[in-house]
Amino acid sequence: MNLNFIVPSIEQGLVYGIMALGVYLTFKILDFPDLTVDGSFPLGGAVAAKMIVSGANPLVATLVASIFGVLAGVITGLLHTKLKITGLLSGILTMTALYSINLRLMGRANISLLNEVRIFDHFRGLNIFGRDRLIFFLITVIILKVLIDWFLRTELGLALIATGDNKKMIRSLGVNTDLMTILGLGLSNGLVALSGALVAQYQGFTDVGMGIGIIIIGLASVIIGETLIRSDKIWWATLGVLFGSVIYRLVIMTALRLNLNPNDLKLMTALLVILALGGPELKKLNLGIFRSKEGEVDA
Repeated sequence: MNLNFIVPSIEQGLVYGIMALGVYLTFKILDFPDLTVDGSFPLGGAVAAKMIVSGANPLVATLVASIFGVLAGVITGLLHTKLKITGLLSGILTMTALYSINLRLMGRANISLLNEVRIFDHFRGLNIFGRDRLIFFLITVIILKVLIDWFLRTELGLALIATGDNKKMIRSLGVNTDLMTILGLGLSNGLVALSGALVAQYQGFTDVGMGIGIIIIGLASVIIGETLIRSDKIWWATLGVLFGSVIYRLVIMTALRLNLNPNDLKLMTALLVILALGGPELKKLNLGIFRSKEGEVDA
């Protein structure tokens, strides 16, 4: 198969995989329906792009973008834990506010980075199939995965997992669950913003609407990963998320090569998530109908 098709799909799968890891932390580890992602993803792109066009080092710009993402997650956490706003609504409120904030930061709806020095330009010595960016993304993703796996095995990480599993139980053991929720949301959105900053540099521009529906893409990657690698171990679960992201991108690229209308990609992603989440219930429903018919025949 043509490497000009495979390699870009893997690159995109890896860079969006960072975002999927952030979604995994909230939806699977913390059990929190966080929609801040749709705002923190373009926030990362907006901060990085604005700093780069202003002359900042792209590495510094990318790190600062991640910090802004952490702050966005913390705000959602504070709305939920201190103001007692539901998790879903807290994320929606932060996401809505971030749309205006992103426009303020950028000064306009989009910023081009095609003529700017981007983070990949510092790694041109790394090369495989003529793709230095592939190695950069691979190294970045491996480092982040190892750090996440290590963190979730620490005492703090185990408390975070326990907060998602059984908040009342872990609170009875003296753990501050509000702090754990804020921490989890901050880490998650920091990863999402980092992904947004890298995507903006990868595609050569950032746009205020680039985060629309990004949470569905993250969920699709997580679900595909769970289907591929069924394991309760964190190491395998995070690996599955990354594989899921790459496979999702390969599917999307294949669909585009088959002349699928690009406007239908969001719909296809939504249907994929619906089938993945509702599959077990549909299977039970079909099985129940089949058994009912068997009972009628026997009668």
